[in-house]
Amino acid sequence: MEGIDVGQYFFNFSFFKIDSKWRWLADLAKAESAKEVDNVIRNSGIKFRSYSTLGLRDDADFLFWFAAKSVEEIQDVISKVYLTVFGKYIVPSHVYLSCTRPSIYAKKEKTISFVSGNEPKKYVVVYPFIKTREWYLLPREQRQKMMDEHINVSQKYPGVILNTTYSFGIDDQDFMLAFETDLLQDFQNLIIDLRETKVSAYIQQDTPMIVCVKKDIIPLITSLG
Repeated sequence: MEGIDVGQYFFNFSFFKIDSKWRWLADLAKAESAKEVDNVIRNSGIKFRSYSTLGLRDDADFLFWFAAKSVEEIQDVISKVYLTVFGKYIVPSHVYLSCTRPSIYAKKEKTISFVSGNEPKKYVVVYPFIKTREWYLLPREQRQKMMDEHINVSQKYPGVILNTTYSFGIDDQDFMLAFETDLLQDFQNLIIDLRETKVSAYIQQDTPMIVCVKKDIIPLITSLG
């Protein structure tokens, strides 16, 4: 997209649980704190999205998804969130770090939807992804052939947008995958089809697979009770 800086970004997926004591605060205090968090993040200057996982899992209530040119920028804004009233009532449950870089398999490189400034879809499904060491020992041509099959299956679902980022050397997983969609059934059908590809034999881990519903900061915090 013209005018968009699409250089390398660090991604941070921070999932949080809310302390039950938050629900006992006065509604006015909660509303003011929601505005405080919104101002902190908007003034940070880094790319950001927020999502609700409330009631969908027992280990996370919401996701803050950050993208920045440095990990220090991400640390700074998370530190400022913790200094808010709301920040005193949240605990991280899953935190993942990754970065953007060109794919070695895609014939036509796609810009990451998030950093391009595209409108987010209704849902994002986020999960860490690890391939077996045997995969990386295969000849490059053999891996490319299997990935071509994998990519062809994915192209049958144009409404599902994949944000692939890389965690080699900076976190425990190989990749972080974030699939955006307006229909969860489409994503489920895609995953079922991908299970039948040859690449699936080389998957070591693709969990936890966390469904997140797009929600802006103020309504997100309001929904937590």
